[in-house]
Amino acid sequence: MDGAAPSEAGAPAAASTAIVFVKDHDSEGVIRQCLSDLAVVATEFKKGGILEAIADLATRPSPHLLIVDISGIDDPVGPIRELANVCDPTTGVVVIGQSNDIRLYRDLKAVGVVEYFFKPLVRALVMRSCNGILTGSTAQPSSRTGKLIFVVGARGGAGATTVAVACCWHLAEIKKRRVCLLDLDLQFGDAALQLNASPSHALIEALEHPDRVDDLFLDRATARIGERLGVLASLETLDQSFVPDEPAVLLVLEQLLKRSRYVFVDVPLISVPHLMQALHLPSTILLVSSGSLVSARDVGRLRKKLGANSAERIVIHVLNERGAAESLSEAEFARAAGTPPDIIIQYSRKIAVASRLGVQGLQDCPELQSALLPLYQQLSGEEDAPPRWRLRDLFR
Repeated sequence: MDGAAPSEAGAPAAASTAIVFVKDHDSEGVIRQCLSDLAVVATEFKKGGILEAIADLATRPSPHLLIVDISGIDDPVGPIRELANVCDPTTGVVVIGQSNDIRLYRDLKAVGVVEYFFKPLVRALVMRSCNGILTGSTAQPSSRTGKLIFVVGARGGAGATTVAVACCWHLAEIKKRRVCLLDLDLQFGDAALQLNASPSHALIEALEHPDRVDDLFLDRATARIGERLGVLASLETLDQSFVPDEPAVLLVLEQLLKRSRYVFVDVPLISVPHLMQALHLPSTILLVSSGSLVSARDVGRLRKKLGANSAERIVIHVLNERGAAESLSEAEFARAAGTPPDIIIQYSRKIAVASRLGVQGLQDCPELQSALLPLYQQLSGEEDAPPRWRLRDLFR
């Protein structure tokens, strides 16, 4: 890597303030007049609707305000969910369409749309909603925040960071989502190393002074890997141990979830008892273990500590290196842990080597990609073919 600061290397291009996808001339005229009256300069108008918006925004930064047309779409809720996956949670979405249906209105509000208007558009109503989004006076729906994923290793060396890095890379580069990886092991964490990024002292500063954390701070503190993936990590001296303060972690997470569609948190095992409030937030917890007897014991203990799954929070156990030396059989492991694993990664020498090379090793390890494919699908909510990793993507 060159000597550029993380905030400069690979920084995404500036986003438009407003992007409008509209199908008919009359609606375009009303929206143009509204944005003109609000003195919005950085505006793009594009011909098309929700499907064109999904394709376009998957490859570029999200705007502050997005207006999309769902006319002609029989069931627009699914495409709106897909649109949410390619937009930043901070984007305010206004939907226009032809149907005056209260059920549709409620469904769209439930998936995070700020407002829905049916045609013909009423200029005063559209302008009021746009002004609320652009000035920040309209609160964003809670469903527009990012998805939170904690990754916890049942034992040191179980491969938790490797799993976290692989998932982040897949969601960012294959699924085109905006992803942030937060490494809370401030002395021995290697998430940045696996992504070929440079850690800084910004994370410990954020955790010691969370009141200073804002968008500008995070822009400077986050090392960018490509257009959609960022990593927030520190590598502090070994003079004294550092366990993150939970209130500070919660404040940092609140800011990160406003900016990224997925926020992964690599949690060192020693910090788990100190972060129980955070670990009970609506989230997915990836519990990664090897197949040894002591790992099985600790999986059971951690599951008991974390508690049962709920509608808003789920624990997924990833059994790594099944079949390696000292590994229990699957039945023996399930008896010792109290429950069978959800995802299994079979031991192979290729996977072992790839896990030590970080994201660069994934290009030569289709076995690891295939093993993690069910996990990728659960996190993205989609089914897809195993990705083809290319080393040149990392440095583009």
